[in-house]
Amino acid sequence: MKTISPFHGPLYLVRGLRLLTRPELRPFVLLPLLTSSLIFAYGSWVILGRLQAWTASVTAWLPSWLHFTEWLVMPLFFTVAGTMLFWCFGMIANFVGAPFNAMLAQKVEDLLMAQEQAPPPDQQVALLKNIVPTLRSEINKILYFFLRAIPLLLLFLVPVVNLAAPVLWLLFTCWMTAFQYLDFPMGNHDWDDKRILAALREQPLLSLGFGASVLLMTSVPFVNFLAMPAAVAGATAMWAERMRR
Repeated sequence: MKTISPFHGPLYLVRGLRLLTRPELRPFVLLPLLTSSLIFAYGSWVILGRLQAWTASVTAWLPSWLHFTEWLVMPLFFTVAGTMLFWCFGMIANFVGAPFNAMLAQKVEDLLMAQEQAPPPDQQVALLKNIVPTLRSEINKILYFFLRAIPLLLLFLVPVVNLAAPVLWLLFTCWMTAFQYLDFPMGNHDWDDKRILAALREQPLLSLGFGASVLLMTSVPFVNFLAMPAAVAGATAMWAERMRR
């Protein structure tokens, strides 16, 4: 078996971007793209405004004798707050676009498995019937996120431990991002959350590398509009080639 490195994950995101150019996928890309564009445009506007206000508050909160640590505290705060806000807006975008993302994942899988013909009618009906379970899965992921995010955020208040908290938070958000998008192709095959997480744990470097690249893409203005459909397509390719068996 070939060694898997974290760099294989970003390659699948690039693969997803290339797949979006396929004419067969355009009808399935437009709605997720429109959804993510509107939500991320509003989210970017909110995030920039809030981060400026929070940065000023944190600077004012620091005691005068700790002002020399501002060069260290502020980048860490900016990174943590920014990734949390971007992930939250991404979570909203995924919840709204979940049914369309599931259909996009199925169509990408059809193409990758050399099934160029259109899916049979019963498959399309099955995808439509899967809307409610897909939305339920999104709610489960939101609960999974907050049940783990709150203890992690509390680590920022613990002396000494708070030095490692930003790194742990970044790893957690990368993990959650991979879980978020791999759920679409895996969920189409009735994989539950436990089985999906087990598959991610079997290839942690691949999962974290993919999640990190998607997280980075969502933080880049204008480029983040393509992040959701590209991540769905890339996750489907990763599922089909690395995790399906």
